[in-house]
Amino acid sequence: MNAIRLRDFIEDREGCLYAVSNYDNAGRIGCILRYVPDADGERTNRAGRRYRKYDFVESFDWIREHRPAYLDNVHRVPCSDVVRVYKPEEEIAGVAARNARVARLLAHLSLPAGSFGCTGSLLCGLENEASDIDLVVYGETWFVAQRRLRRLVETGVIPGMSTAMWRKVYDKRVPEISFDAFVLHEQRKWNRGEFEGTYFDLLYTRAYDNLDAVPAGKGRVLGRTMIEATVTDASLSFDSPAVYAVDHDDISRILSFTHTYSGQALAGEVVEAKGVVEEHGDERWLIVGTTREAQGEYIVSKTLLESV
Repeated sequence: MNAIRLRDFIEDREGCLYAVSNYDNAGRIGCILRYVPDADGERTNRAGRRYRKYDFVESFDWIREHRPAYLDNVHRVPCSDVVRVYKPEEEIAGVAARNARVARLLAHLSLPAGSFGCTGSLLCGLENEASDIDLVVYGETWFVAQRRLRRLVETGVIPGMSTAMWRKVYDKRVPEISFDAFVLHEQRKWNRGEFEGTYFDLLYTRAYDNLDAVPAGKGRVLGRTMIEATVTDASLSFDSPAVYAVDHDDISRILSFTHTYSGQALAGEVVEAKGVVEEHGDERWLIVGTTREAQGEYIVSKTLLESV
């Protein structure tokens, strides 16, 4: 089997379902609990089993009570406890067969087989009428999908995001920047949209031959700071974490662990970023998103803001 990677799902021996949130999954898989079997749960899979969906805080509470050995910065499930791995690229045919809206969206994007899939509730067969479409595209094909989405919106095939939807996303993210600055950055990312009344994300995940692109692990915390720096490489800026190589006297990389600041700046742009400094070998990295809502932490493109 191919390596377990970001945006896969795993199922443990009791039927709990976890979203894989890491690339470093040797021995114990880094993930977040999302669905727990519950006779009174609001979701039902295709076999008739009912589940309850857990949000981020609830999931940690449940793990703390029921699986304390899994507790870490994320949930760490031993490979020996996993009975099934759900891979978006392998399950997408079944998802599209039962969900005509997904099939129509994929037909518009027209991506190579094996380069895309759906994660989230659609991957697990636990979607309902209100479920978003969480599209995953792998490696360099993601940028093909991004360009095609832009063209589809600009030609009117897919509508642009409404102000109401931007406000909904902003309120959910609770970022440290203004609504206007948020939308200004978001509108050029082309990584989300609305299709037939349903919100969708275009999520980046590394190809199998590039899983070790960024060293894993937490560094020694040195403190908090704000910097201005020029981005020299943004090729992994839509990943999780988003990675920006920068030209700066002290900081070599900015990493964002919140989706809010993925794709936030292009190579050659000057950014302002505030977060926690970690030491990684001979390098120092600025970490944004050290808490769920990244309070007091942000990345903005000064080049973009000053252009308007």
